[in-house]
Amino acid sequence: MTFDDFFKRMAAQYESAKPLVAYSKPNDNKIKAILQDTNDLYYTNDFNEQGFVFSTFDDNKDSVLMPLENSEVISTSQELEVSTAVKTPIENYKISSHSKDFHINLVSKGMEAINASAFRKVVLSRRETVNLSHSNPILIFKRLLNTYTSAFVYCWYHPQVGLWLGATPEALINIEGQQFSIMALAGTQDYKGTQDVVWKDKEKDEQQIVTNFILEGLKPLTEKIKISETETVKAGNLLHLKTMVSARLKAQSNLKEVLSVLHPTPAVCGFPKLEAKQFILKHENYNREFYTGFLGELNFETTKAPRSGKRNIENRAYAITKKSSQLFVNLRCMQLKGSKAMIYVGGGITKSSNAAHEWEETVSKSRVIKNVL
Repeated sequence: MTFDDFFKRMAAQYESAKPLVAYSKPNDNKIKAILQDTNDLYYTNDFNEQGFVFSTFDDNKDSVLMPLENSEVISTSQELEVSTAVKTPIENYKISSHSKDFHINLVSKGMEAINASAFRKVVLSRRETVNLSHSNPILIFKRLLNTYTSAFVYCWYHPQVGLWLGATPEALINIEGQQFSIMALAGTQDYKGTQDVVWKDKEKDEQQIVTNFILEGLKPLTEKIKISETETVKAGNLLHLKTMVSARLKAQSNLKEVLSVLHPTPAVCGFPKLEAKQFILKHENYNREFYTGFLGELNFETTKAPRSGKRNIENRAYAITKKSSQLFVNLRCMQLKGSKAMIYVGGGITKSSNAAHEWEETVSKSRVIKNVL
């Protein structure tokens, strides 16, 4: 399908108020869209279904599903564009002093709870509302695609739920058959022209908490666990610390069990998970909804040819089909409501945090999304 035809179909689906999701995976010029046939609202029961899943931060709530059996899947190759639409400078978006004071006070409460041994880490966030002169989601989606090629970029809409867009740098899990990999991403600093930077103990500790949580939680479900070296990665105008964990699911384990252990991770909630989550729900003073939830392809079929070689000459004609799920943490995202964009940003709080610095980190993160408005 041509690039123009793809976006015409996407626009027609949205204008007809029918559910859709369009997305592009990191460093991939292919754009897919799932166009649901009806306005029905589906949920996943056990993560054995096939489709696109969208989950909230609160893991006690059901995950929304756009099932493949009730949808059409279309795709195209990305064509980079330079938009001539007028953008409002970032400096013109004013943040109220009340919002700043509330967030700094919230971080201080979190640090007090950490010092009282309530938990080791908590991720605290805020929601910022921006008034838009133009709120065309397809135009914003194109800008996200053009700007954040190394992120998972998406536009998700359901008339009974809402309209969300984002460019997240963080994978939750990539699983093919029984083999999977998980990204531990934590620690943040501004990108200033180089990835050769020094990380403070606060960021290193934050990253280690996430990695340890993944390893401990997955031990009963997995085997052959491998851990990569921690590296610095760039996401938009920010740098993060990243570690990859790979393993193989035991025969009796399944994706639902893995997700119940992982979500929400210490990178978006805190550690221990239950205590940090309770603090968030009590003190953040707003509903995160799908921010810091997860989304992506669930049980898509992938086909691979056997490796070439003398031993496989007779088997080359036989392809192997496996189920594959690629799920991403919903960060760097926004919700559109009419002429307003609600931008969600947060940061990890540990005993080494500084409340004023944590506020500035959320300001830096909000620029990632504001750059496309």
